[in-house]
Amino acid sequence: QGPISGVNREIPVLQCHGDCDPLVPLMFGSLTVEKLKSLINPANVTFRTYSGMMHSSCIEEMMDVKQFIDKHLPPID
Repeated sequence: QGPISGVNREIPVLQCHGDCDPLVPLMFGSLTVEKLKSLINPANVTFRTYSGMMHSSCIEEMMDVKQFIDKHLPPID
């Protein structure tokens, strides 16, 4: 498939991956982020890796997700 057009091309994406994930190797995360960058505005794609993280989450990742949400979604009253 070709690039996404219109307003959806500008959607911000945060992709997170542990560098020790035994289920989904980091290489697949890297390939996925490159595919995303070919479909939407690559400037809007952020790929974060976390040292020592397996197929799970960590506090650093959760803080990055919170910052991403705070930046891109309007506050709830």
